[in-house]
Amino acid sequence: MFHKTLRFLEHLLRKYLKFALLSLLAALILWGLGRSLDWTEVRHALRQTDWRLIMAATAIVCFTYLLRAYRWRAFLAPLAPTSLRNLFAATTVGFGSIFLLGRTGEVVRPAFLPLRDRRVPASAAFVTIAVERIYDMAAIVLLFSANLLLFSPQGADQMAYARVRQAGFILLLGAVLGIAGLVWFSIRSQSIIRWIDKRLARGSSTMLRRTGSFVTMMLEQWARALNVLVDARELVVTASWTVALWGSIVVADWLVLRAFGLPFGIGQTVFVMGWGLVGSLVPTPGGAAGAFHAATAAGLIFLGVPREQAAAVSIIMHLVVFAPALFFGLYYFFRSDIKVSRLRRLAEVSPTENTGTPSKLTSQAEDEAFAER
Repeated sequence: MFHKTLRFLEHLLRKYLKFALLSLLAALILWGLGRSLDWTEVRHALRQTDWRLIMAATAIVCFTYLLRAYRWRAFLAPLAPTSLRNLFAATTVGFGSIFLLGRTGEVVRPAFLPLRDRRVPASAAFVTIAVERIYDMAAIVLLFSANLLLFSPQGADQMAYARVRQAGFILLLGAVLGIAGLVWFSIRSQSIIRWIDKRLARGSSTMLRRTGSFVTMMLEQWARALNVLVDARELVVTASWTVALWGSIVVADWLVLRAFGLPFGIGQTVFVMGWGLVGSLVPTPGGAAGAFHAATAAGLIFLGVPREQAAAVSIIMHLVVFAPALFFGLYYFFRSDIKVSRLRRLAEVSPTENTGTPSKLTSQAEDEAFAER
């Protein structure tokens, strides 16, 4: 009993200490960004904003949650049926959690869906979210790299821009190789799974057999989810949703830039968006607060935008990109009557975590989802 209590306390300390450190990091970045600014000029830039364009951008961002729900349904089609309403609810709850907690809130979205719809196994929800991340990463890299080929900023440091372009090409090569590897796995998945199952099944220990069962089950889920890469029809459907999604995000960001009177086109918008996306990878609470602002402002300053105006743009763009999901997410969360404790336990025992016995993780997660119903 003492050891269990000690492990529980260690888990709480580690979790909350991590959150506190990330919050401190966000505060330090924001302090570093803001201490050298003339806030009178920042407020002036905010007052000069065309709020009609900001509202239009916000409406488009809200529409992207619906596009994500449609795409998620396409990913889930080979694994489990579910309704568009449940997918939209899980999407907004998940992105609302990211706004509040940072990247650690990403597990909420696939954990929430099985609690609303018992037809969806937890393992299927987590696997399809992983496939979605692959699509998004590939779309971002392709969009940013293609833009670097066509776009050349006027008045920027050409040597610095050459280094940015080189980094973009490296990311593009990595994305192409990664996608090729996934396609190869999808085609050869049955033989790969049989080979792994045969090797792990020889183990005499119960732990090894359970590990083998979990590994083969997850690989089978991956193979079925990755059929979208080798099935022509499913590839066209999911790729079309991805193009519509990221096209809408580009338009929303462009409207924000135009709202501040910046005469930027799509090329400059994608360039700035790329910087912001890099900043959003930092797992600070508040939707990558601090890191997103600093990265977006840096991209704008690189293009010759004054520091105070760049800071004002980064503040509004952060709210437009991350905040709308919070309103939908809170609505669906409280309407769903799902206990926070169950959602937290399902997220903590997700198949993507590396703690505990693997074979028990998935079954416990699915049991939690069904128990809620």
